[in-house]
Amino acid sequence: MSVDSIANMLTQIRNAYLAQHKSTQIFNSKLNYQIVQILKENGFLESIKMTPDKKKINLKLKYHGKNPAPTNIKRISKPGCRIYCPAKKIPKVLGGLGISIISTSQGLLTGSQAKEKKLGGEIICEVY
Repeated sequence: MSVDSIANMLTQIRNAYLAQHKSTQIFNSKLNYQIVQILKENGFLESIKMTPDKKKINLKLKYHGKNPAPTNIKRISKPGCRIYCPAKKIPKVLGGLGISIISTSQGLLTGSQAKEKKLGGEIICEVY
């Protein structure tokens, strides 16, 4: 049995939003940190801070009134079933209102960034 750290992180963030917490802590890894950076850059998180021992990442969650900034966070590619997509077929999330995070040869990018650079890759998750 393998542990999917990305799914665990996304579930922690989703559950924190559903419980209307102001912040949450997730396990630190390079991939998790890159994903939360993309979420912060696209306005789904307020701020990101590392704990002093650098084992966890503190996330300050963002709300619009009482509604969470992301209404849904969904894992697409899973360890048992990887989903790959060429640059021309990267799907739009909610007609362009959400983002998809793609793992490309140049690192993690949003779906729109990957289309601009004409890079395909593994679709990690969708956030809207």
